Parts: sequence; structure tokens; C-alpha cells
Amino acid sequence: MGKIIAVANQKGGVGKTTTAVNLAASLAATKRQVLLIDLDPQGNATMGSGIDKYDVHATCYELLIEETPFEQVVCKETTGIYHLIAANTDVTAAEIKLMEVYAREQRLKNALAPVRNNYDFIIIDCPPSLNMLTVNAMTAADSVLVPMQCEYYALEGLTALMDTISQLQSVVNGDLEIEGILRTMYDPRNRLANDVSEQLKRHFGDKVYRTVIPRNVRLAEAPSFGAPAMYYDKSSTGAKAYLALAGEMIRKKQQQKQAS
Repeated sequence: MGKIIAVANQKGGVGKTTTAVNLAASLAATKRQVLLIDLDPQGNATMGSGIDKYDVHATCYELLIEETPFEQVVCKETTGIYHLIAANTDVTAAEIKLMEVYAREQRLKNALAPVRNNYDFIIIDCPPSLNMLTVNAMTAADSVLVPMQCEYYALEGLTALMDTISQLQSVVNGDLEIEGILRTMYDPRNRLANDVSEQLKRHFGDKVYRTVIPRNVRLAEAPSFGAPAMYYDKSSTGAKAYLALAGEMIRKKQQQKQAS
């Protein structure tokens, strides 16, 4: 059964979409079948996958609200060699219309149920806020990957996110787990970054990924070329870091499978 991972953080600007796109591309590069779902109305993950958000035939709006069949919504030709459910400003309307429908928090979970076994990993890029789209992602997901910068305000935001996840566990998804905490935009020369990193490891232990994503100009440039970093500049430290993260996740999944 495919593993569904929501990439979420209520704080913006922490590398959430960068992580979703580059992790999906890195997992796909290891010959895994990967689906990336863009749930953010900004559509940045869609554009970063080489798909024009202004010219897509369907988005997650059709999937969630109109209950259009999955095969009519999915984009299979992306620069990252993964499948994509796109997003654009239409998805803003989906958030509003979800409030009017029955079992609104289950819409994404129900839509993915028939195709879940077709993929090894399903990555969901969540909006940077706790709204009905994020709740749908958390309800459908097995786990949450939390990208965060090693700075004071991000640490405060992480506390709020953990409280949110705990509440969602008790209300909509009792099986939801923390997949891992990913340190992004990391600069080892920064004393505060190192201090916060140590606090994270003390508090969350092995939930903190060993892989660290550095500050890297190629990661910032790649979206403007409509490609994940590994297809823009595979020799960049950012591309190599996300490949290392994919390897770490695959090993973790295999260990969990063996244990069960």
C-alpha cells in the first residue's frame, strides 16, 4: 500500500513546497511510483513541476468538489517524472465549497482510496494555514513531514503545529503520525541554527531527519525554470540533499515494513 505523506507547516516560507517538489522528484528518480498533490491555491508546486497552472485541464477542485474521476484529473507528464494533481486559484473556491458538503474532511481520502495502491509514495503539499484543505490532507495522510528553519519563530510555530496534529489525531485520523522533522535553509555557520537544531534533536530524537537541506541558490532558481533541482542542476548541494532525504525515507519505510 502506498504511503501518504502530508508536507505541512502553518508557518510560511520554510521550504514546504520546495520540499514537496524535490522530494517527489528524488523518490521518482529511485524508480518509485510517486504522486504529488498540490493543495495550495498559489499553485507553486504545479509550476515547479513544469505544468502551467493557468492552462491545466483540471485541478484538485474537480477532484474534491465535483468528484471527477482521478484519471481525468491527474497530470502524468511532469518534469519531475512523477504524477501530479495540480492547483490554481480555483482551489480557493474548493475551500469554501467544502464547508457545504457532507463528510467534507474525508473528500481527499475517499478520492485517493481507489488509486492508493498504484503508488509507492503520495506527497501532499499543504497550504501554509490550517483550513479545510489542510484538514483533508491530514485525514488522508499516514504521516506528516514538517519542514522548518532552525530559528526561534519557527520553533514556536512547530509547537503550534504539534498541537494541531494532536487535535486532528483525536478527531479525524487516529493513525496520523509525525513522519519526520526536516531542517531546511540550514547554515551551519549560524550559531542560532545550531542551537535550535540541538534542541530539536533532544526533544524529537529520531524523528529529526539526519539529512539537512542547506541554503542553496539552485533550489531557489529551479522553480522559475519549471523543474525540480535535480533536473535543473543535479550537481548542486540542494539536489544532492533531497536525494539523500529520499534515501533516508525509503530505508525507514523498509524498516517499518520488516518490523510489521
